[in-house]
Amino acid sequence: MAEVPDWARQLVALACAEAEVAPPRITWRVAARAASSGVTRRGSGSISLVAGTDALDQRITLLHELAHWLTLPAARRRRGPTPHHDAAFYEVAFALYARHGIPAPAALQAEGTRYPSSLRHARSLSIPGADEAWRAHRARLRERARSRAPMRVLVPEHRVRLVRDGRWTRCAICGVRVVGPVLRRLRRRGGRHVLLSRA
Repeated sequence: MAEVPDWARQLVALACAEAEVAPPRITWRVAARAASSGVTRRGSGSISLVAGTDALDQRITLLHELAHWLTLPAARRRRGPTPHHDAAFYEVAFALYARHGIPAPAALQAEGTRYPSSLRHARSLSIPGADEAWRAHRARLRERARSRAPMRVLVPEHRVRLVRDGRWTRCAICGVRVVGPVLRRLRRRGGRHVLLSRA
């Protein structure tokens, strides 16, 4: 565990004072890579950050986790999933970036690289450059789809016959592993599928 830098302590204190919320406990580690990563645990009242060598990315990552701290509900038992990277989160996150000196292009680059859906939210928030970043991302997706090899049938359509393979369940015809809701559905009422490949 490393010492939390003074700038990070000050940033956390300032952001939480502005939002009028109690600050989290910060744990800080260092890693020999450029990118940073972090996790916010509302239940334990902490933000853990693994700091890479890129100083700007450290700051963006800490602000990203602070946005989680400000938008996650207080620790309590809840049913169903907790919203994570939704519109409300990005409204807080991009406001934090702007208030604490992160240029919009850097924020869009960092968020768009890790979470491409952030570009859609940034666009709806009218973040400068978001529309262009979103269009560039969509163009890359279209180009990637065009460059993919066409699908070919490896095993024609067949009725799934479930068999055990150690701790897994597989289709005896094509060998595909079947898990989760699909496995439950096939156990209840059977079904058919086809095995496709791009290779």
